[in-house]
Amino acid sequence: MQTLTMFLDGFFDFKAYVMLPFFILIIGMLVRMRFGDAILSALKMGVGFTGVFIAFDFFVANIQPAVAAFTSVRGLEFPVLDVGWPPLAAITWGSSLAPLSIPLIIFINVVMLALNWTRTIYIDIWNYWHFALIGALIFNVTTNLWIGLLAIALIAIYTIKCGDWTAPFVAREEGIRGVTISPVSVAGLIPFAATMDEIYDRIPGLQRIEYNPQKADTSIGILAEPMIIGLIIGALLGLAAGYNLKALLELAIHIAAVMFILPKTASLIAEGINPVTETLQKRIQSRFPGKQELYVAVQTGILMENKSVIISGLLLMPIALALAFVIPGNRTLPLGDLPNLMSIIAVTVLVSRGNVFRAVLTGIPLVATFLLIASELAPLYTRLSADVGLDVAVGQEITAFTDGGNHVRYWLYHFLQGNMVAIALIPVVVIMIYVVRLSSERVRKELNQR
Repeated sequence: MQTLTMFLDGFFDFKAYVMLPFFILIIGMLVRMRFGDAILSALKMGVGFTGVFIAFDFFVANIQPAVAAFTSVRGLEFPVLDVGWPPLAAITWGSSLAPLSIPLIIFINVVMLALNWTRTIYIDIWNYWHFALIGALIFNVTTNLWIGLLAIALIAIYTIKCGDWTAPFVAREEGIRGVTISPVSVAGLIPFAATMDEIYDRIPGLQRIEYNPQKADTSIGILAEPMIIGLIIGALLGLAAGYNLKALLELAIHIAAVMFILPKTASLIAEGINPVTETLQKRIQSRFPGKQELYVAVQTGILMENKSVIISGLLLMPIALALAFVIPGNRTLPLGDLPNLMSIIAVTVLVSRGNVFRAVLTGIPLVATFLLIASELAPLYTRLSADVGLDVAVGQEITAFTDGGNHVRYWLYHFLQGNMVAIALIPVVVIMIYVVRLSSERVRKELNQR
C-alpha cells in the first residue's frame, strides 16, 4: 500500500495537460495509428490544454484582485474563503482510500464496457479525484471503509453514464463524434439541465427567446463576440471595484483578450482528439461489428471554443457575486472558483442548443445552491485540509465555490448517512435521469439519420 501511495504521489505530480496527451498517445498506438500521426494528435491536445490553462491562470490573476477590491471598497465581509479546488484534491489524495480508488474506478469502467452498460472510456485519470473525494468525506464521518468505497463506486458509475448521455450533445453542437466530457462537476449536471430544457420547451413565450452567439446567422451583432462581452464585464467589474481609469481599461482589455484566446487554444484540442477517436471507432467496428459506438471522456477544455459556453460562464460570474450578497444562509464569497463557471456551465449550454438565455436561466439555481452547499460544508473542508497539512489560518474557514458545492457529491454524502431528505429526493433523481436518457437518445437518433 505504501508503494502504491508513493507511485500515485509521483504520478499526480504531472500536470493534467501532460497526463492526458500521454493516454491519448497510448490509445493512438493501440488502435494502430501511424506513430507520427499519434504523436501529432497527442501534442496538439497537450499544447491546446496548456493554452487553456495559461488563459485561465491569466484570467484568475486579473479577476480575483478585482473581486477582492470590490468587497473591500464596499466593506463587505464573508466568513468563508473560497480558495478553489486544490484543497479538495489535497484532502482526496491524503485519504487512505485514495490508493484504492484508481484501480476500483478502472475496474468499474472495464466491467461496464465489457457488459455494454456504457460507451464511455474514462481515461481522464486526473479527474478521478472528483470520485475519490466523496469516499474521503464519507470515510471521515462514518469511519466505515466499505461505505466510503461504495460512495466512490456509485459516483463513478453515475459519471460514466453521464458521459454516455453527454456525447450526443457534444456531437450535435460541436460536430465532434466519439468524445464526451469527463468531470462530474460538469457532465454530472446534465440530468438537471435536460429536465430544465424540457420545461422551457413547454412554457409559452419562453420557448421563443433565444440568444445564441454560436449561430452563424445570428442577428445580435457584436454581442455574439465573447471579446465584447468580456470587455463589458471587465469594465463593469473594474468600476464596481473602484479602479482608476487606467486599471479599469487594463482589466477590460485583459478579460476581452482571454475571451479571444480561449477558443483558439480549444480548437487545437479538437484537432488533436478527432483523428484518434475516428480511428478508434473504425478499429472497434472492424473488430467487433456489433459493438456500440464508443466515447472517449476528456476535460471541458475542448468546449472552450464555443462562444455560447464562454459567454454563459462569463455572465454567470457577476450573477454569482450578486447572489452571494442576497441569499439567506450564504457565508461564501465566490472567488477562487468563480472563473470555473465557464467550465461548469459547458454541458448545460450544449443541452440548451447554445442558447445563452436558457443556459444562464438554468445556471442561476445551480449557482445559488453552490453557495449554500459550499458554505454548509466549509467546516468539514477546513478541518480535513488542516488534517492533511495545509496551512489554514486559525479561525478561518475555507471552501470551494463550485467543486465544494457540487450537488451530486452533496446528495450522496447525505444519502449514504441515511438522511431522510436525501432519501426522499430519490424519485426526483430518477425522473431527471429518465428525462436525460430520453433526450440524449433522441439527439443520438437524429445524428444517425443525418
